Amino acid sequence: MKACIYGAGAIGGWIGVKLARAGCQVSVVARGATLQALQAEGLRLQEGGETLAVPVQASASPAELGVQDLVVVAVKAPGMADVAKAIGPLLGPDKMVLTAMNGVPWWFFQGFGGSWQGRKLKAVDPEGAIAEAIPAKHIIGCVVHASCSLRGPGHVQHHFGKGLIIGEPSGAKSQRVQQLAKLLQEAGFDTTLSEQIQKDTWYKLWGNMTVNPVSAMTGATTDLILNDDLVRGFISAVMLEAREIGARIGIPIAQMPEDRHQVTRKLGSFKPSMLQDVEAGKPVEIDALVSVVQEIGEMTGVPTPFTDALLGLSRLHARVHGLY
Repeated sequence: MKACIYGAGAIGGWIGVKLARAGCQVSVVARGATLQALQAEGLRLQEGGETLAVPVQASASPAELGVQDLVVVAVKAPGMADVAKAIGPLLGPDKMVLTAMNGVPWWFFQGFGGSWQGRKLKAVDPEGAIAEAIPAKHIIGCVVHASCSLRGPGHVQHHFGKGLIIGEPSGAKSQRVQQLAKLLQEAGFDTTLSEQIQKDTWYKLWGNMTVNPVSAMTGATTDLILNDDLVRGFISAVMLEAREIGARIGIPIAQMPEDRHQVTRKLGSFKPSMLQDVEAGKPVEIDALVSVVQEIGEMTGVPTPFTDALLGLSRLHARVHGLY
């Protein structure tokens, strides 16, 4: 299988190394220092006390890499507009695009949502350019449950977790998604084939739509956030709003916020991805994590005063620091 990684950051690099070691012909779209590192040293991964290195074809030009069987899009949401402009040469009529991204994706209401099915989300695709460039027929959704970081350009450190949940937006158990699940299992991922990938997406969002922006604004690790009663109470209020929105679009969550906090506590003290982005001076994913929840709240008639406050504060913080 020809597999291209579009976005060789921590998660994209991790997936790329594992696919290459499973026998895939891996290429990478990259620029600048990352492109230079990949061309000189290949894609590298620190995992379980050992360094894994694989040669990859790396280029800044998708046209140079050509049509792929699988394109893994692992960029942060703010980078998707640029991906949409360039991804065309990688896509054949029946090829797959695996979206290994945080937050609510542009295709969320494709094949899902009851009366809201087919609804476009302006928060994540304001002009509809992403949906036009990557038609829904290509999409395989992916929810990542793993923690990785970059040691340097093209050099990934894996911390914990190997979970990938994948699924067709329609929920269909297609032949292609079953074959992809098998490949990912063979590559060493704990792969789950979802009956409704939007539900898994929303459940992950339910936790990180709050902790991520709060950490980005305060610089606090997750343990410090949850140990502050007032902050934890505010986060819980936002989560209850998102829980009600989920129920109205067909994603009921049986848990309460404190149940989810206990899960987060077990991960110990760590820096969420949005805090890592702030420290690195990179654009933050506020729209895919928070703005889109506000938009779906308006759509479904759910009041979101606490989500509004979180969005306003985190957006202002990011703007002041030139990250939004």
